[in-house]
Amino acid sequence: MGKITGFLEYKRVDENYKSVKERLKNYEEFTIPLKEKDAQHQGSRCMDCGIPFCHSGCPLGNLIPDFNEMIHKNEWKKALDILHATNNFPEFTGRLCPAPCEKACVLGIIEEPVSIENIEKNIVEKGFQEGWITPHPPKERTNKNIAIVGSGPAGLAAAQQLNRAGHTITVFERDDAVGGLLRYGIPNFKLDKGIIDRRITILKEEGILFKTNINVGINYSVEKLNEFDAVVLCGGATQKRSLQTKGIDAKGVEQAMDFLTQQTKNLYGIPFDEKVISAKGKNVIVIGGGDTGSDCVGTSNRQGAKSVINFEIMPKPPLHRSKTTPWPFWPLQLKTSSSHQEGCERNWLINTKEFITNDKGEIKALKTIEVKWKYTPGQRPQLIEKEGTEKIWSCDLALLALGFTGPEKTLSNELGLTLDERSNYKASNYQTNIPHIFTAGDMHRGQSLIVWAINEGREAAREVDLFLMGKSNLPTKGSGDLPEV
Repeated sequence: MGKITGFLEYKRVDENYKSVKERLKNYEEFTIPLKEKDAQHQGSRCMDCGIPFCHSGCPLGNLIPDFNEMIHKNEWKKALDILHATNNFPEFTGRLCPAPCEKACVLGIIEEPVSIENIEKNIVEKGFQEGWITPHPPKERTNKNIAIVGSGPAGLAAAQQLNRAGHTITVFERDDAVGGLLRYGIPNFKLDKGIIDRRITILKEEGILFKTNINVGINYSVEKLNEFDAVVLCGGATQKRSLQTKGIDAKGVEQAMDFLTQQTKNLYGIPFDEKVISAKGKNVIVIGGGDTGSDCVGTSNRQGAKSVINFEIMPKPPLHRSKTTPWPFWPLQLKTSSSHQEGCERNWLINTKEFITNDKGEIKALKTIEVKWKYTPGQRPQLIEKEGTEKIWSCDLALLALGFTGPEKTLSNELGLTLDERSNYKASNYQTNIPHIFTAGDMHRGQSLIVWAINEGREAAREVDLFLMGKSNLPTKGSGDLPEV
């Protein structure tokens, strides 16, 4: 590394946020970027460790010490090239990834780990600012046509990689705009949609064709997919999980993703046919303590909720890494998001027993009970309710942020695809039981991280290229065309 003692000289410094009062007035991103010199110092904190465990912590195998060293040397363009060699969309991961690489950072054993995620964001944003990120269409085209179904991070990564191999790519998206989960599943205050649009513009200029409002299997016959030499299914895990709870059909009990999607469409003036879901002036209860639940909290506060309460059925995680998840494993640790900090009462070990309604069938309260978990070796954990702990909570809007059970089955049924034991689309090296049809992302692996989706898209692209051409120059995980440093 360029500065062996950097980790001794500089402490970790993260981006600041605008004040809660200021950021709740709108749906804009609210981070305050580091000054360039400060960002450079953060890169200098990267140690000359013998084995950089951040490589294995990152699903993409990003070459983290390499781009950190370039930042230290003020070689931002080279840092960008190194970053792009393994990650097609660092502007997404630099904002949204939970950064497993940082949890595996060797420096994290004794100090705060290197701020890898924010360094990624600084690199790519400087790249756009300086005009370094430009379209690179392939010099030659093969005679192969490939369909990508789904334009989330897996679909976009697969499309760009296969386009680079010279194939002709058509991406089908059932929504009115490209981006999948990035577009309508992530609030604008975490990912401004202009960030997606500027990357899509580049992909279009590289020759990728995007077709929106095309729901394959619904308004587009699956038989038309046979016109393509290969197909990559990247439709995500979009089957929403619900509850088998009395009153679940009450008016005002809504799926979190419907709520978040509506808000984004409303923000951009995009019409929708569904009934309006609003938190304004309401007592809101968000059921589910993950990232989607956090997004509902932030959105509810911006809409002007009277109160926001969050339920989680699992125990409250510890403040610090527990002995059960030692370094470099991903730790079970309490996460307090910026949305939680904006105003929210959080409750753990709470189970919803009933959605109580008025005479109009509208939700007016929730009945809950406290629970505990019994763990027996070799058996599934057992949920035990604690007698005498029932409670009634006033509630005008209940948002179910319970995750997803897997992909929708329309395509698998019509195409005759095999499912695995978790009801995901089964594949070997991303190839389904129908040889020219491949699958990647959450549709293949189940609900997961954006960084995993990008990795799956990249890896699936290489397998498709091998299938079509018998060989491939597309990189494998953690490799790529790197600049001389």
